[in-house]
Amino acid sequence: MKMKTKFPKVTLFVQCLVNGLSPEIGDAMLKIFQKLNLPVDCPLDQTCCGQPAFNSGYRKQARAAAERFIRIFEGAEVIVSPSGSCAHMIRRYYPVLFDEAPRWRARAEAVAAKTFELTQFLVDVLGVEDLGARFNGRITVHDSCQALRGLGIREQPRRLIAHVAGAELAEMRDPDRCCGFGGSFAVKYPEISAAMVDDKVRTIMATDADVVTGVDLSCLTNIQGRLSRLKSTVRVMHIAELLASG
Repeated sequence: MKMKTKFPKVTLFVQCLVNGLSPEIGDAMLKIFQKLNLPVDCPLDQTCCGQPAFNSGYRKQARAAAERFIRIFEGAEVIVSPSGSCAHMIRRYYPVLFDEAPRWRARAEAVAAKTFELTQFLVDVLGVEDLGARFNGRITVHDSCQALRGLGIREQPRRLIAHVAGAELAEMRDPDRCCGFGGSFAVKYPEISAAMVDDKVRTIMATDADVVTGVDLSCLTNIQGRLSRLKSTVRVMHIAELLASG
């Protein structure tokens, strides 16, 4: 577990979905950083990063959420999230939200520069790939849209999985094809969304994987719902849970 660099404290941005649906993912992140002997902070007053409002065109409301986030997190040394889409929102769009407010833009840029998705932080910043995890079974990876196209996260999860004892990586066809969730897209266009997740689930099941993993709970929740309705035995695990296993 040798690291390229070391931070005195990691501040967790847990993400709304993780907090509301799968708090065990936050626990897994804590376990990972404890393994690395890194102190962790998790502000209890954190709320939404503003991504849902921003994606729906509500810039004023997104700015309000961004301002709150900046106030809470700007004192952090480094901010790590289990959500690629939230990390992308902060890194790419926070500065855009404050184009006409130079002081806020500078604060947004400072926060954006130290915000990372979990696997991005582990591999690209800390230089850590082996966390001593163990999982006996076949694993396939779903590449979520914003993490891949916005942050370039593809190899990081795979490099980490390569060091999970007992695990076998089984790539699905077109792992970067959208699962059909897309936030409000699934609500506005349910028929298209359902067809997309059906295609995604077929490619997952074709790998004979025991587990499908990824860096975004939103995608994984959508995939899990369809797998459950099909009574598939494929389990869904966020990458943090996988890396904390064993």
